[in-house]
Amino acid sequence: MVLQRLLKPLTGLALGCAALPSHADLVVLQYHHISDSTPAATSTSVSLFEEQMAMIADLGLAVVPLASGTEAALKGDDDAANQVALTFDDAYDSVYHTAAPILAARDYPYTIFVNTDAVGGHGYMTWEQIRELQADDKVTIANHSADHGHLARKPGEGEAQWQQRIEHSLDSAQATLEQQLGATTPLFAYPYGEFDRALEGELADRGWFGYGQQSGPIGATSAATRLPRFPMANAYGQLNSLPDKLQSQALPVDASQLPDGVMTDNPPVLSFELPAALSEGHLTCFASGQGRIDFRTAGDRIEVQAPEAFNSRRFRYNCTHPAGDGRFYWLSQQWLDLSQPED
Repeated sequence: MVLQRLLKPLTGLALGCAALPSHADLVVLQYHHISDSTPAATSTSVSLFEEQMAMIADLGLAVVPLASGTEAALKGDDDAANQVALTFDDAYDSVYHTAAPILAARDYPYTIFVNTDAVGGHGYMTWEQIRELQADDKVTIANHSADHGHLARKPGEGEAQWQQRIEHSLDSAQATLEQQLGATTPLFAYPYGEFDRALEGELADRGWFGYGQQSGPIGATSAATRLPRFPMANAYGQLNSLPDKLQSQALPVDASQLPDGVMTDNPPVLSFELPAALSEGHLTCFASGQGRIDFRTAGDRIEVQAPEAFNSRRFRYNCTHPAGDGRFYWLSQQWLDLSQPED
């Protein structure tokens, strides 16, 4: 089975070559509300959304279904042109009323990740509306958990208690989607973008792709249970930076070897091996709220550590490197501080 093969860690990557070939990486855009009146932190204005869709078309990028696009990117299909996938978390009703007509006019496929307990609640789509959208074969409905809970194992939580909680949240949601829609798509979006190694293992055991909220494209060296997406809320989806994101390529680092998302030290250290064909002198790294940060080399490895501790539950390190033709390689590591309160 193709998906099961892709879930295995990538090993033996020939990254020390003299030149790195271009591939059709997949850029996944993540949305919540498409509205001018919902919370700013999770909203994309209607005009900005329309302009983003127009820019995708102007750049000549194909918008593809998430599952097939992910499989192609992980296989490293030899094509220089990126592809784009569109995703919406939580099944808010603005997706039905606003985003869906805009996307239908452009004939763009998209995926809605549903937290099933919320369906029919205030501000969310109903099952009838979800069924109506799903009737279009360009629309995929997928799992965003039952309760939109924080799924990484909590401090002091016993293994059996965590296992029971995870099985309920993941599997009851999948069962509900199958009962209500006949949907059994093996795609999962982590609530809040939070995950740890154990949770990744649960997805791998189920044969599911797992999508976070760390930025970057999906490529041949990405890990199938910690796939990146570019958040597209107003603060992050502005048009001046969107071309760089849409045309970015995955930094060729084996993402299955990156650290657990749950940090043990504050500030944490991100360590990875930079391919020999790339230059550390052209690598640039950033930390949430701290801007550009320095890194050090340790043998053939890069070690990135912010100069100051963080006081937020979630934050990221992003590293970029020129990829030629005005494009950038991109790597993002999301960190989770379990000592901070839940949202």
